[in-house]
Amino acid sequence: MQQSRVAFAVGDPAGISPELSARILADKEVNLGDLIVIGDQRVLALGARQAGVNLDLPVMEREALESALPEGTVLVDMANCDPEDVPLGEPSLKGGRAALDNFAAALRVGKAGLAKAVFFTPFNKHAMRMAKADYVDEIGFIDAIVEPERSGREFNVLDEVWNARVTSHIPLREVADKLSIDRVYESLKLTVEVMEGAGIKRPRIGVAALNPHAGDGRNFGWEDEDILLPAVQRAQQEQMAVTGPIPSDTVFVRAVKGEFDAVMTMYHDQGQIAMKLLGFDRGVTLIAGYPFPIVTPAHGTAYDIAGKGIADTGASFNALALGRRLGNEFGSSSGAWQSQGARTYQEASG
Repeated sequence: MQQSRVAFAVGDPAGISPELSARILADKEVNLGDLIVIGDQRVLALGARQAGVNLDLPVMEREALESALPEGTVLVDMANCDPEDVPLGEPSLKGGRAALDNFAAALRVGKAGLAKAVFFTPFNKHAMRMAKADYVDEIGFIDAIVEPERSGREFNVLDEVWNARVTSHIPLREVADKLSIDRVYESLKLTVEVMEGAGIKRPRIGVAALNPHAGDGRNFGWEDEDILLPAVQRAQQEQMAVTGPIPSDTVFVRAVKGEFDAVMTMYHDQGQIAMKLLGFDRGVTLIAGYPFPIVTPAHGTAYDIAGKGIADTGASFNALALGRRLGNEFGSSSGAWQSQGARTYQEASG
């Protein structure tokens, strides 16, 4: 089967994204398929120098996105960031603006059906906020560009276990108020759809409790009995293989031992800490619920090692492979992916 074309957005130019992008594109040992690389040619050239590799890609101007792109891997030069203007290893307005510009273009490419998946090298949220004051996270930005019927959800993926979450980038004090039976149930339903789309039939999901000891009979909170348990029971009535709520200090232990294919957590760090301990250099972040899968390495911009030529590509290659697989084999048939709207880049741009 022919591989899906992937839109590849170059992330924060002040971190390891330039080096990662160059390493990925120069690697001859991995079959990446056709890529639409979206970023500034000068930033990629910087990454190639940092990585000590040579790049030889056909280069097109950004206006090429509005016409038929040639087959194969191409670089669309956004001409939006002179690396000389971006301080290495720290967030900046210009760096955040370029990353958002690249990401928006990649999303429009996906929305237009020109690629079946979107991949991006790491962003820095502070830099993105400097460029766009109302920026909170990728999901809110994707919603604004793609204009979906529903917002997507983030998943973290390792070979051993997946992590889904009900809430993500919100203050911890707001988590309990954001939980409802419907929200937990819908998150479970989407998780099943996405994992089945990835080839995991009837995935077994362990639901992490919100409170210590799953509330300990309401001694430590009522949410686990009054919100999580009814949502789990509703999912079970729909023949989903769901168990919980389970104390969050043991649910990942049980998952890694093979009892569950995924753990659903209630908030960001409840799952992220465990997943990064399990496989920091291998983990993938998947954003699902849109017309196409969106993937990125689960690690960040690594400002502390920017420019040192030691960035690890393992998680990035895993992300690309997952995005291709979901887009190519399952994207058009899984309920986790909504139907495409726009059919050209101009339509996707509004």
